Amino acid sequence: MSSPLLEILDLSVSVEDKVILDGVNLTVHPGELHVLMGPNGTGKSTLVSAIMGDPRYTIRRGKILFEGQDITEEKADVRARAGIFLSFQTPEEIPGITLENFLRTARGAVDGKQPKILSFRKELLQQMKALDMDPSYSERYLNVGFSGGEKKKAEILQMLMLHPKLALLDETDSGLDVDAVRTVTKGIHSYLNRRNGLFIITHNAKILEGLDVDVVHILEGGRIIRSGGKELISKITNDGFGVLEKEGWFHERLSSAKN
Repeated sequence: MSSPLLEILDLSVSVEDKVILDGVNLTVHPGELHVLMGPNGTGKSTLVSAIMGDPRYTIRRGKILFEGQDITEEKADVRARAGIFLSFQTPEEIPGITLENFLRTARGAVDGKQPKILSFRKELLQQMKALDMDPSYSERYLNVGFSGGEKKKAEILQMLMLHPKLALLDETDSGLDVDAVRTVTKGIHSYLNRRNGLFIITHNAKILEGLDVDVVHILEGGRIIRSGGKELISKITNDGFGVLEKEGWFHERLSSAKN
């Protein structure tokens, strides 16, 4: 097996002295698609934000390794240049900067050199067409006046244009209609290959249809209480997270966490 792309080792994270994650361990290899699920408020967004280096989150214990390098103390821009990308639940509007200029600047920061305008624009329009985005959006200020669906498509567009080694998608499918979810799924499928990795937080199994999911993690009480294959998604979708409690997973793992 190839060397890990991402390793999370005994990670404990707090926000304003409140511990949100406590003892998270997971490993993502190149070519793998991991899904993170769990009840609301269990720390799913905290985990991906900590991986990305959001300064609002304090690492109390543990390590984050990316391609074997310890990035636990690195700033977000360093992690982005290293090849980590985070798609936000609620993308920010940025007046004064067009979508195209934003992407060209970001691509230049990641690659270390500015892309040629014509070739970049050609690639951008091709990706926008694949995502059913109006090409005029490239000339509009980033996310300003975009519908919720267009904002989420713009996030996937960024992922496709920046070619990250690891993409973290935080409920990118939330608020999307069925057709938009299919389009986003198509974009995800286009992105994933044997050299990169994908980590998706979702409550909607629809976005995972047609994708080869390698590992599903269930987060509860600040810890990953169970990991399994794609069949775990069906179990949760059909029976809810309560089925894991009935099977003793919540009680067993949370008890061990306290001891």
